[in-house]
Amino acid sequence: MRENKIKSAWRDDKVTYGGWLSIPSAFSAEVMAHQGFDWLCIDMQHGVIDYQVAVTMLQVIGTTDTMPFVRVPWNEPGIIGKMLDAGAYGVIIPLVNDREQAEAAVRACRYAPEGARSYGPTRAAYYAGSDYASHANREIACIPMIETKTAVENLEDILSVPGIDAVYVGPADLSLTLGLPPRMDHDDETFQSARIKIASTCRERGVTPGIHASATLAPKHVEAGYRMITISSDVGAMAGAASEHLRSLRDVDASGRPAYS
Repeated sequence: MRENKIKSAWRDDKVTYGGWLSIPSAFSAEVMAHQGFDWLCIDMQHGVIDYQVAVTMLQVIGTTDTMPFVRVPWNEPGIIGKMLDAGAYGVIIPLVNDREQAEAAVRACRYAPEGARSYGPTRAAYYAGSDYASHANREIACIPMIETKTAVENLEDILSVPGIDAVYVGPADLSLTLGLPPRMDHDDETFQSARIKIASTCRERGVTPGIHASATLAPKHVEAGYRMITISSDVGAMAGAASEHLRSLRDVDASGRPAYS
């Protein structure tokens, strides 16, 4: 089976940088996959991507060295198994708030006897290798999201569940449950305390801490111990670059006058 280089990097305590895909397009996914990200995550929760398009996105990511991850819509075994069968090498699972929900996530990601995933790696066997079933439990990354005040309070219980490889912090939802506006970061002491607690507790437990962020925020997360960090997205990169190009021309033209009337 093809090695999950991200899990290998985590075992060596290396930082991995990822990109986020919300546009339902194989071509835009291909462009992002050729930029050198360690991993890319196809967002099926809040993006506008359905299953059929997600499969084509997994296919083009698979032509590069970038590892393909998927954020599923919910902690539900049907969609988790379906995306793993399609070739996802890691599954990010939203709103895991307690031990029971964490156990359910692991069961959906693992074949028996470690879990209850149904066998049928229809595309995964082509991408990953014909010996997929023998190695999938070791190579596939199960990544519950820690994104609520309740999840932070139950963090020890969640991390004690065997089979969790990493957790992924959703800072916007975490903010909301802490009574703050939904943002990637806050100076608020409660938010920062939760951010640090998640990273330190994960590292004590041998679980990789991950977080949704930006290139600007990445250094502070690395310093805190995070090793799975989203630094860019297809939507953000496109909108940001297009806006900046347009702004630079509309402010002034070459003669110093407004470039439009």
